[in-house]
Amino acid sequence: MSKVFFTNMETTPEMGLLKKVEALLKRAGLEDVVQKDKLVAIKLHFGEYGNLAYIRPNYLRVIADQIKKLGAVPFLTDANTLYKGSRSNAVDHITTASLNGFTMESVGVPVVIADGLRGSDEIDVEIEGDYIKKAKIASAIALADSLVVVSHFKGHEQTGFGGALKNIGMGSASRAGKMEQHSESKPVVREKNCVACGMCEKNCPTGAITVDRVARIDYEVCIGCGQCIAMCNYGAMSAGAGGTPESLSKKIAEYALAASKGKNALYISFINNVSPDCDCWHINRPPVVEDIGIVVGRDPVAVDKACIDLVIGRLGYDPFERAHPGISWRHQLEHAEKIGLGERSYKLEKVACFGR
Repeated sequence: MSKVFFTNMETTPEMGLLKKVEALLKRAGLEDVVQKDKLVAIKLHFGEYGNLAYIRPNYLRVIADQIKKLGAVPFLTDANTLYKGSRSNAVDHITTASLNGFTMESVGVPVVIADGLRGSDEIDVEIEGDYIKKAKIASAIALADSLVVVSHFKGHEQTGFGGALKNIGMGSASRAGKMEQHSESKPVVREKNCVACGMCEKNCPTGAITVDRVARIDYEVCIGCGQCIAMCNYGAMSAGAGGTPESLSKKIAEYALAASKGKNALYISFINNVSPDCDCWHINRPPVVEDIGIVVGRDPVAVDKACIDLVIGRLGYDPFERAHPGISWRHQLEHAEKIGLGERSYKLEKVACFGR
């Protein structure tokens, strides 16, 4: 049974949220994860520009400072997106990170885009997955000595939820690796729902879609990234028969296994501003639950399961299945446990909790 550490969002004059993060890192054993003079990748999501649900840079400053106190060399990192947006190349990505407050001045460590200028800097990592045999991991993450994975826990329209596993699995993949995870789910057009608004055509990264009276997809060009599904407000785009949310969830778990292979890692998840959708949107919908707290542990499966349990326990129902009917988050956790990435059973230990 894995040990998971938790603090709520209640504070006192002597113990604010930043000090709580320090306490969590100490209790969770940060000193056992990082080593003097070694490179530590702090993996996070900088937030798509316009989405305000990302983790505040103040927290990252505390985490980076604690790593530096142990003599290690941290840097902030994420890999470029497959879809067209404000983070699909390193120039736009770093600009977006800066606009959202992730700068050398504010956080005290540099930003490194893990898969390079155009998302092609990758290292093959071999695993024995059901779907993936050779994962394409962004080079700066693959070459780092250890990982500190800082995740914003939220819902997700294709996998049910997005937490530590998705952050390290999908988020550590190069653009080709992201395509590999999405590629079975090539979309289909539900013509009766299409209003020819053109959003899918405008946001298709490869130009595979044209819109006249309805949208049309050229499957010779389509890479199956699912961006058109995310951008359509009318339900006119859906995943095709070639792939399912279940297979995507399982591929994410296998990529998470590859990204963390041979590395000590610590996982920190913030259960606040829990939007129903992924932070890759350029907007964020209102939270589905009040801010709950912060979870830290060495086991990403246990950390994600604890986050889910805390949310459902607070509400008395599952807001993720309610927001995305038919999409189950259970596949990702079950498969991650099956392939040896962690376990769903855990013991929750409270740290500096006040109030309820």
